[in-house]
Amino acid sequence: MSPRKRAASALLAGALTALSLTACGSDGGSGGSPDEVLAAAKKTLDDTSGVHLTLNTDDLPDGVTGVEAAEGTGTHAPAFDGSITVTLSGQAFDVPVVAVDDKVYVQLPLTPGWQDVDPAEYGAPDPAHLFDPDNGFSSLLGETTDLQEGDTVRGGQDNKEVLTEYTGTVAGDVVQNFIPTASGDFDATYKIADGDELREAELTGVFYENAPAMTYTVTFDDYGTEKDITAP
Repeated sequence: MSPRKRAASALLAGALTALSLTACGSDGGSGGSPDEVLAAAKKTLDDTSGVHLTLNTDDLPDGVTGVEAAEGTGTHAPAFDGSITVTLSGQAFDVPVVAVDDKVYVQLPLTPGWQDVDPAEYGAPDPAHLFDPDNGFSSLLGETTDLQEGDTVRGGQDNKEVLTEYTGTVAGDVVQNFIPTASGDFDATYKIADGDELREAELTGVFYENAPAMTYTVTFDDYGTEKDITAP
């Protein structure tokens, strides 16, 4: 394989892995135990037609091919339309991604046009399926243990919302459903808004092999989004 193709393949692997974290409610106001609150948040996320999400990290380990940021819209079609920022050899690249009808399309740097790829070849899932109620991102809410209710904080758009924090632990084998290289337990912090909406999820642990622990933060807004996502 040529150096150019190796670089593109590494970039693709990092891109699809990132979407494992970003695929997509809770209850800061209706009360209940932490388990009940997260169950309500999961139901809201599973029932919505679509959401807008962002992902970012400030501590991607040096030398790791991985994701610094992501942004896009996911629906329960299922489908995903967005872009991610991947770091390769210290340089950041933006990678547009569309996933729909069991196909994943990407626009890789150094290659022309859209490419239809099989994410399984890179050890990553179809990002559209990350909105699956059983195996998608919302399933983490049901797999978090040692849950505790924390403080109320300001958050959401322009910090106008009052959110309730919940903390717990997610086992590495659960996170591996999204990030195959994840290992060990992960510390999780969820911020829940009124209306049973998960507004923010923060996961800290070892995402990449032979790298130190790091933190990804994922935000969710625009619940009820309806978007007709089609193949490019």
